Amino acid sequence: MLSERMLSKVVEATTGRYLKLGPVTEDRMPAPQAGKRYMLYMHVPFCERLCPYCSFNRFPFAEDRARPYFQSMRTEMLMLRELGYDFDSVYVGGGTPTIMLDELCETLDLARDTFPGIKEVSAETNPNHLIPSYIEQLEGRVQRLSVGVQSFDDGLLRQMDRYDKYGSGEEILERIAEASPHFVSMNADMIFNFPAQTEDILISDIERVVESGASQTTFYPLMASPSVQRQLARTVGPVDYRREQRFYEIICDLLVGTGAFEFGSAWTFNRVGGSVSGSAHDAETTLAFDAVPDAHMIDEYVVNYEEYPAIGSGGITYLGDTLYVNTFSVKEYNEAIGAGRMSMMGKTRFTLRDRMRYRFMMQLFGLGLDKQEFQRDFGVSIERGLPVELAFMRASGAFAKDDARELTLTPKGRYLTVVMMRQFFIGVNNLRDQARQALTGAERELIFG
Repeated sequence: MLSERMLSKVVEATTGRYLKLGPVTEDRMPAPQAGKRYMLYMHVPFCERLCPYCSFNRFPFAEDRARPYFQSMRTEMLMLRELGYDFDSVYVGGGTPTIMLDELCETLDLARDTFPGIKEVSAETNPNHLIPSYIEQLEGRVQRLSVGVQSFDDGLLRQMDRYDKYGSGEEILERIAEASPHFVSMNADMIFNFPAQTEDILISDIERVVESGASQTTFYPLMASPSVQRQLARTVGPVDYRREQRFYEIICDLLVGTGAFEFGSAWTFNRVGGSVSGSAHDAETTLAFDAVPDAHMIDEYVVNYEEYPAIGSGGITYLGDTLYVNTFSVKEYNEAIGAGRMSMMGKTRFTLRDRMRYRFMMQLFGLGLDKQEFQRDFGVSIERGLPVELAFMRASGAFAKDDARELTLTPKGRYLTVVMMRQFFIGVNNLRDQARQALTGAERELIFG
């Protein structure tokens, strides 16, 4: 599709311009702004083994490396309290956050004690941790558990080096079904457009998601930075973006078209009849959701929280007009926290136009943009602030509603938003590659050796 190719090139060029790390002089994050809602992101970078397609900060697990790290994260959390932060939501990503369950539970307990505003906690995990001893500890501490499935196809799981680690597709399916009733929301994280994936494999994956009982599923397009794409091409084949739209249409048709799920974002789907009712398209309903714990909180927390501090090695913070990246070195991270400093190793600033583009993309990804809020926050209408972007999307038939109040999306508009988000996250993965290149010594050998 011509509009997809044009959009990919434009977003790639713009993110390549502003997602570049420069030096940082601050030893603490900026203080919070009065009246603003914040979410806390925690990053746990340890995995039993490293997946070839992953661009996040991650290291092979070792207990003597992980225990001091969790202690440093708890110390950094207290630094945020000293700065005046409170949070109503926590998201723990990785890596594998549940890799040391006792440390994770202690960290989450401290978070709730430290920040009384917390209403919900989301955490990622892997299928091998969906066992009774883990579920017993997580139940009540975590409201939304997101399990990295990627695919139920045994052949793909073997290609991704996940079969031996996490079991067969059938075993993963059974574990999700057993774990789901213990959480407010259980999300099955899936990948589509993996090089060896066929339409039949994708359809089977969708059918198994429906069968699993998961209350939510996220189907991510494969988002690999150039360095990861080269590794994928050597191991399982090149990424083919020409079939991405067709795969996305199959996902939407089989999940939403059958009435089993509804859209939560452009690539997140909530089971109909779950614990949160109403449509994510409805602006008033969305505002009502913001006032209570959201059982369908999505991985892309940037939709509901435009600004968020991140703690942990490899965490990415966005506050005001500045994006900060924490050191990817666990050793340097521990040293910085031990010296009373936070661990930002680089930053990049967004111009006013970049911030407007970011809002445009994130709110459309969340299925609707509030034009009045846009004008209030930026002092200019979206028509004047982003005339070229708006004209392109209008000409492409992206908008179902385009009035004085809001923008909502057509099916084509949802796919174009997926394209924007895919390219944006590839840009963020490039940013991670820049930070990863700063690793030295034994840590560099662990990742690059």
